[in-house]
Amino acid sequence: MTIEQSTKDVIASKLQDGTVEKLVERNFEKSVDAALGDLFSSYGDITKIIKDKLKSILVPYIENYNYSDYIIKLDDVLVEVLKHSSFDNKTILENFKDLMTPEEKLKTITVSELFERWTKYVAENVSTDDLEVITDDGVYYQNIDVKFEVDFCEGKSWDSYEYGTIYFECEQDEDVNFSIGLKRWKERSGKGWDIQYDKTPELRSLKILNEFELLIMKLTQNYTEIIIDEEFGEDEVRPKAEPEATFS
Repeated sequence: MTIEQSTKDVIASKLQDGTVEKLVERNFEKSVDAALGDLFSSYGDITKIIKDKLKSILVPYIENYNYSDYIIKLDDVLVEVLKHSSFDNKTILENFKDLMTPEEKLKTITVSELFERWTKYVAENVSTDDLEVITDDGVYYQNIDVKFEVDFCEGKSWDSYEYGTIYFECEQDEDVNFSIGLKRWKERSGKGWDIQYDKTPELRSLKILNEFELLIMKLTQNYTEIIIDEEFGEDEVRPKAEPEATFS
């Protein structure tokens, strides 16, 4: 028997005893298993469909759920802890409480509105060490000069985004100065700006945050957009602190 004839006999035998069918069946199962694995993988079409369906159901439910009872309980716990805490811990807890306290979510806020909020912060926190005491019609500190300015960054022509910065400045106390970064997609030109605030929300940083920083953090978390209604403004603010009485 020749090699050619032997080969033909082997092929004929395997075709007749079902070997080919078994191999086809086994490899077909592997192919189906691999295909299903791809579909259900993190990047698969079916996984994406399931994710979208779950998102459409869960997100509205979570957003509309009333968490007020939990906030009230949290508030009670924090108040009790504050009574028995050191000054630094009190500051941390008070700031944490402020961040967690729900308030109306603003879709937008104007630069002039932010300036007004900042001037209130300045009036309460400006250093009075070098301020003149006025004695006309009462005793109080001199007014302080405050201003804001929006500075737009000349970026690259190929960049998809445009940038800017809002500067809040107090002439008499640089420690209360503040700047807020702005970012906007160029195709959305004429609309609101996203807040670029890079403060790390770590627990230990809570004790050094002031109320204006907390406001910016909350606006950032709520994706509030800034509307530039004015690019420059200035005003005078009277400090809330009152001079100590002196007797001559």
